[in-house]
Amino acid sequence: MKRPIPSFLILALASFGPSPGGAADPKPNIVFILADDLGWGDVGCYGQKKIRTPNIDRMAAEGIRFTQAYCGTSVCAPSRCSLMTGVHMGHAPIRANRKTPPEGQMPLPAGSVTVARILKDAGYATACVGKWGLGFWGSTGDPMKAGFDHFFGYNCQTHAHEYYPDYLWRDGEKVPLDGKTYSHDLMAADALDWVKRVRERPFFLYLPFTIPHAKYQVPETDPYTGEDWPAEAKAYAAMVTRMDRDIGRLFALLRELDLDGKTVAFFASDNGSAGGKAASFFGGGAPHRGIKRSMYEGGLRVPMIARWPGKVPAGRASDEPWAFWDFLPTAAELAGARLPEGLKIDGLSVVPALLGGKAPERECFYWELHEGKFIQGLRMGSWKAVRNGPDAPLELYDLKADPAEEKNLAAGNPEVAARAAALLKSCRVDSPDWPVRAGTGRKKP
Repeated sequence: MKRPIPSFLILALASFGPSPGGAADPKPNIVFILADDLGWGDVGCYGQKKIRTPNIDRMAAEGIRFTQAYCGTSVCAPSRCSLMTGVHMGHAPIRANRKTPPEGQMPLPAGSVTVARILKDAGYATACVGKWGLGFWGSTGDPMKAGFDHFFGYNCQTHAHEYYPDYLWRDGEKVPLDGKTYSHDLMAADALDWVKRVRERPFFLYLPFTIPHAKYQVPETDPYTGEDWPAEAKAYAAMVTRMDRDIGRLFALLRELDLDGKTVAFFASDNGSAGGKAASFFGGGAPHRGIKRSMYEGGLRVPMIARWPGKVPAGRASDEPWAFWDFLPTAAELAGARLPEGLKIDGLSVVPALLGGKAPERECFYWELHEGKFIQGLRMGSWKAVRNGPDAPLELYDLKADPAEEKNLAAGNPEVAARAAALLKSCRVDSPDWPVRAGTGRKKP
């Protein structure tokens, strides 16, 4: 049975329709900036006091800051798979980091429909600049087969651990480097150059920066050189501030090209904080429990900012929940693009939430991860369920009363726990690539 369209959504969609003069509004440019392993609290607008992020903070001041947004899952490749394909981990073809020779990770299957493909078919120029990690060159999942006109950066996540590489990739061709050039600077410059080249047509820029994933390498530690901090903490902070600088350069270019009001931009992190001494020094996961590779909020909840001058309300914080798999239908709606007939996705458009209203209602959010052992997470309303292994007891938390997930309420709420257990089964489809197992440890990267 089809649900009626809420009146708010009808009003929201009207803003994308004909202008008073009768001409249709042009399709907005869409930019998605993705940090790597950035903790929820590692930027100023989410409470960070030591790391300077003036441009990200300005983005939040000029847009909407979501406080309950979620990644696809708590490690790189599967989280990015969810972002690109609109499905959660119960249906995703990639549910863990899995290295695949000769260079790269397990590829997206042939024929995968991605947000880039949908926007390309709708007339958008499309580019991915940064870290891909969803298929080596020539595989079914290389970025040019996934709908991107242009790619520059790292194909492989393991290669991306090195910020001074011997090469990067551009459109399927290996670009030799001297091993002394900071890769982030090259990628930031390439993104700006590409925007200049395609300025006359609508574009989708996916900008998955490698900062601040370890190694913690940076050309200089300013403006933190004089701080009485551990060396790794200085490097980590300088990396985040360097990324922030280049986000500022991107917005400055959009203003210079008169594209600012025509561009909806998102900023997020691919998963929660990686932890460790450098990241933990700044408390970026606080106030949440857990880090990357966990099913607790510290691994799954991420910063999420949306900015679109004149459309997205400025200076607003929203506690409306949504997740990476919602981006594909959201981008399609923003672009006025049709989803392919028969496409099965888990995502729902959150355009009304972007405009200051409500996110769509849903039964639950679902996550799983297969790194050594099979773990699961589920959110339904304010209830959060975690199962740390197929044979582990179900944990149950009330996020409204206990956002740090400190008090397991499963024993006192058997009906809620039973409902969560049932959803942990029904939300997923078994896959021979991702068997349910109770192993220990994990494989890198």
